[in-house]
Amino acid sequence: MRVLVDKSRISGSVPAPASKSYTIRGLMCAALARGESSITNPLRSDDTDAAMRVLSQIGAAISVENGLWHVSGGEFRTPDADLYCGDSAATLRFMTAICSLVPGRCLLTAGASLSRRPVKPLVLALRQLGVDIECAGDFPPVTVRGGELKGNVVDLPGNISSQFVSALLMATPLSCYGVTINLSTLLESRSYVLMTLECVGRFGIEIGYTTDLCEFAVKSQEYVPAEYRVEGDWSSASSLLALGALSGAVTVANLNPASLQGDRVITDFLRKMGAEVQIAGDSVNVKKQKLQAIKADLADCIDLLPTMAVLSAVAEGTSEFTGIQRARLKESDRVAAVKEGLERAGVTVREEQDRLVITGSRPGAAVIDSHGDHRIAMAFSLLGAASGDIAITGAECVSKTYPDFWDVFQSIGGEVKIDGE
Repeated sequence: MRVLVDKSRISGSVPAPASKSYTIRGLMCAALARGESSITNPLRSDDTDAAMRVLSQIGAAISVENGLWHVSGGEFRTPDADLYCGDSAATLRFMTAICSLVPGRCLLTAGASLSRRPVKPLVLALRQLGVDIECAGDFPPVTVRGGELKGNVVDLPGNISSQFVSALLMATPLSCYGVTINLSTLLESRSYVLMTLECVGRFGIEIGYTTDLCEFAVKSQEYVPAEYRVEGDWSSASSLLALGALSGAVTVANLNPASLQGDRVITDFLRKMGAEVQIAGDSVNVKKQKLQAIKADLADCIDLLPTMAVLSAVAEGTSEFTGIQRARLKESDRVAAVKEGLERAGVTVREEQDRLVITGSRPGAAVIDSHGDHRIAMAFSLLGAASGDIAITGAECVSKTYPDFWDVFQSIGGEVKIDGE
């Protein structure tokens, strides 16, 4: 569908949606625990639906009520069909490791954009644990002939995707003799690995690790059923908070100010750019001010790139973002997609392999291709609210992580017209 966003006066209070990352982690851990667990305040979206679907295919029993999911896990079986993960990278990568525990053959398939994202480093790591596994070159589909994980020392790069590390941390507690995971490069997106360690800990798993998160000692142990509550999502909330900084004032509730989520740093970035930011309890209030350029390393909060790029497009001065190379391996090449969209609106952008330089201006009317990427669509809605006359194609892609985004946008004053395509 095509969404037309015009200049808006933002005002109101909304809750942040539940965290996609924590919802999927909670589902995986509950499926690994023998017995019944409950997940409260989960996110329902394309990605979490994909996780529920494939876990059900390998034997997890999941019942859904309003705001509460019951998961009965610990008994895996060979699936009778392909495990289609949609475009959920977390689902595909976590399940690649978990399927090593499933007796028989599992074929994990992916949607169009996920089929272009790498999985080979994880496949190679699992082979070191004795798993019979293969993939199509560097990418999905992935075939796993599982049954058990053997104990071993595993070497894995830490700078391609933290999801590879998280996948091993989830599966290896159920190995025969325990596993040591060594990262051959420094870990990027550390916060997501810390989130995984926190989540498995809630289900009774103890994992030792060094302070630099480059070595992990995983002993053989069992998951324990748990009651797991999902906190609000700072990644999705960042778009709403940026709306306040650009176009009025907004309060976003259901946010944990002490969260391990790396995108929590959006409040620091907004302050540095000149926005008024106040935090009270689980609510964050942001008010519009004249924004100034910023220099920021986004290596540990890479999903903020589209939002920060749009903020810098209307800020005074030239902003510089580094640590962005992994953004090229998301649902789209987000570095290229951001540059393309901003240049269509008349903004000066210089792109390098690991750096983006944006000179603020007065953006004009433009038609933005979302490239089917939810973060791109949400980010450019901010540009429309700030400057007006921005059309976004493929805008339905927000359903991947925030199905209610356009309704919420309108509820706080966003001038939006939605046309089907």
